[in-house]
Amino acid sequence: MRQVLTLFISTFSTLLAIINPLEALPVFLKLLEGDDAGQHRQVARRSCVYATLLLFFFLIFGTLILRIFDISLSMVRVVGGIILIRIGFELFSGSSSAGSLIPTNKAAQQGDIAFVPLAMPLMVGPGAIATTLGMTSLVRHSELEVFSFLAIACAILATMLLTYLCLAYAKNLLGRIGPMGIDAVTRIVGFFVSAMGVGLVFHGIVEALQDPRIWQGT
Repeated sequence: MRQVLTLFISTFSTLLAIINPLEALPVFLKLLEGDDAGQHRQVARRSCVYATLLLFFFLIFGTLILRIFDISLSMVRVVGGIILIRIGFELFSGSSSAGSLIPTNKAAQQGDIAFVPLAMPLMVGPGAIATTLGMTSLVRHSELEVFSFLAIACAILATMLLTYLCLAYAKNLLGRIGPMGIDAVTRIVGFFVSAMGVGLVFHGIVEALQDPRIWQGT
């Protein structure tokens, strides 16, 4: 069961670092500028529900597709790790593209902002998808497989619950932390995201080199 607990902690910490609700606070407040606290909580709740459903979709059907087409899980780790490294460098260097996600005209704001851009791609982007598939690739065919999937699912729910709390009380958090604090946290998170990505790439390469199927054609 220690393996299951480790998987839960790893998935939770990585997803939380990737989604980084603190970085989403300015975008969230800009999109809902002029709305009251009740509207803030309603949009935050809908966006987190959408993001949770999207992550569960990739958790279930992403793994199914990989197994149907017999895609090597070691390659999933490598690709997911590369994506995490890239996102981590962007967060660390402060070159976030979140500002481009804000609609610039009234017509663009008439859509459901809880889904686009909040749920996707702000929350569920390439990094979150790669993390979900990468953690799923760590699940082995054993008696703990069901518990491992439950651990990933619980980690997703815990991450989105914390994200909801951050968005629902965005004004309070932004007032206490301030833009400089958010920038500092974002850069620190970027460093650890890059480190997680390097770890996935390393383990993926080692596993690929140990896979006898790679050497069958040589």
